[in-house]
Amino acid sequence: MKGIFITFEGPEGSGKSTHTKLLCEYLREKGKDIVYAREPGSTAIGEKIRSILLDPENKELSEIAEMCLYMAARAQLVKEVILPALKEGKIVISDRFLDATIAYQGYAGGLDIGLIKMLGKAVTLGIKPDLTIFLDNDVDKGLNQHGKIKDRIENKPLSYHKKVHFGYMQLANLEPERIRIISQDTEINKTQGKIRELADKLLK
Repeated sequence: MKGIFITFEGPEGSGKSTHTKLLCEYLREKGKDIVYAREPGSTAIGEKIRSILLDPENKELSEIAEMCLYMAARAQLVKEVILPALKEGKIVISDRFLDATIAYQGYAGGLDIGLIKMLGKAVTLGIKPDLTIFLDNDVDKGLNQHGKIKDRIENKPLSYHKKVHFGYMQLANLEPERIRIISQDTEINKTQGKIRELADKLLK
């Protein structure tokens, strides 16, 4: 692979989407060829799967079905977007990737983490991020942002989301060189500054 793959991870309300897009803008301004992706989504099939996964009405969706749907959307994303872009030497920046499934459906959902990793390796074709930025925040605060309508995942109990956070911290401890923890600052610019430092160092 000639390209660079950067992913963003974090609990709900951690600012992933905001900081993913800000980093994309920053690197484009520096003349880099950037491909943005979000999970689940960024393909026609992936967006349809996203609507199923996040629909609050789908209360009966089982953990195993949930995991399989995330994997299906990811397989399509890798095939259509990530792999071609990396082969062309582009920088791919994704809002979530395989770590999310391990944290959410594994550590929080109780599914076998070994199984998730095995399926994940097949689905991703062995592609791993060069850098993963884990945005750490207060889980309770992140879930209760004023005026936000919650999706199916956000509606899960606080205890579930605390397990998600624990799962991410475990993953960061296992791969400290790849997964870099960025604590949320009250000022977006300060947090983004830390992220840009990591990206610039990777791209030198």
